[in-house]
Amino acid sequence: MAQERTGVTTFKGNPLTLIGPELQVGDTAPDFTVSKNLLEDVSLKDFAGKIKLISVVPSLDTGVCDAQTRRFNEEAAGLGDDVIILTVSADLPFAQARWCGAAGVDRVITLSDYKSRSFGQAYGVLIKEFQLDMRSIFVVDQNDKVTYVEYLGEMTEHPNYEAAVEAVKSLR
Repeated sequence: MAQERTGVTTFKGNPLTLIGPELQVGDTAPDFTVSKNLLEDVSLKDFAGKIKLISVVPSLDTGVCDAQTRRFNEEAAGLGDDVIILTVSADLPFAQARWCGAAGVDRVITLSDYKSRSFGQAYGVLIKEFQLDMRSIFVVDQNDKVTYVEYLGEMTEHPNYEAAVEAVKSLR
């Protein structure tokens, strides 16, 4: 049975249960399988050798998630070719593609955790009550070591964008 963590996050003040471990700086990034589109699945090894900023959002169709993904898309321009920004949500790949097209997001790779919730469980962000992934940020270096972690205490809050970007820049 997967580990459940309570008392660590809320949605509009109401407690939520997260499934999976709480990752720490220095941990080896867990592998995962997510959908890049309806026919293609990817895993951590597909981004080997890159610095990975993993931005996790519950759904791109909400205000904070929209703003978070747009912000990291803007930041991507100044981070270089050795950095890849992944946005993970439980949205269907169709919805992710539609949203990116409408939003003009072209530097972030959207990945869907809808099939097996593999990412959410491995990174400790699967919300038991909603079966969505909790807003969080992970920076993973070229050797798949976790170098930065931010689990949000409230689902509706913004992450610390500046700290995440600085964590990426510190690896260059």
